[in-house]
Amino acid sequence: MGIRKKWAMSGMVAFLVLAMVGCGSDNNAGSGNAAGESIKFASDASYAPMEYMDTDTIKGFDIDFIKAVMEEAGIDYTVTNTGWDTMLTSVQQGTEYQAGLSSVSITDERKETYDYSIPYFESTNMIMVKEGSDIKSALDLKDKKVAVQAATTADDLMSGIMGIDNGNLKRYDSNAVALMELNGGGADAVVADIAIVNEYIKNNPNEKLTGIIDKENFGSEYYGILYPKGSEWKAKLDPAIKKIIENGKYAEIYKEWFGDEPDTATLLSAE
Repeated sequence: MGIRKKWAMSGMVAFLVLAMVGCGSDNNAGSGNAAGESIKFASDASYAPMEYMDTDTIKGFDIDFIKAVMEEAGIDYTVTNTGWDTMLTSVQQGTEYQAGLSSVSITDERKETYDYSIPYFESTNMIMVKEGSDIKSALDLKDKKVAVQAATTADDLMSGIMGIDNGNLKRYDSNAVALMELNGGGADAVVADIAIVNEYIKNNPNEKLTGIIDKENFGSEYYGILYPKGSEWKAKLDPAIKKIIENGKYAEIYKEWFGDEPDTATLLSAE
């Protein structure tokens, strides 16, 4: 999941800089809001090409997507890079930030704590290894050292395969650190969302990495905007999300970032 926009630098140092620089930076946007409504989105801008820092500005597919949604809804908004754990906590509280936008997979477990928008992106997890690795599927990871970002669906999947208390399952605060662990030889594989893995492999050809898709063990999952339980924003933004998917604006943004057509029929049916 060719990509139109690229980071300003390449290699591991670039990845870490983009993942970590600019925490707290806002993307401000107006949308001609006559009613004076405004919503603050928290994000973990370390998921290129979905969301990432370019100097002090958050860019990515999610950022262009939410711009189109908010223009359709006619509501002002900001997106702030807070980090993953802060995003989850602050959105649950619903005080400083009223929504989370960070490639958040919709899961039954999270639904116990949060509300979600309708799905806006279809994804799956992917295994990344060094070229020449004997790993061919998720089941081959049982006795390997595997790096994941903590509290993600990759963490959930690998906990199920390896065991939640397996010492070889290495959990990190960000995918940037997980990738660094693989590069340094401390892990045999990284498991993360397919868009992030493909982008990293493409931007780091000298590291001789390869991605493995395992549809049997890693099924499709869908991203949604994250809200506090009982949030009024779901009802206000869902129609705008559906509208831009139906009118072709979503496909336009998707093709700019990923170079191919999205399966909007499947996306809408997942609602």
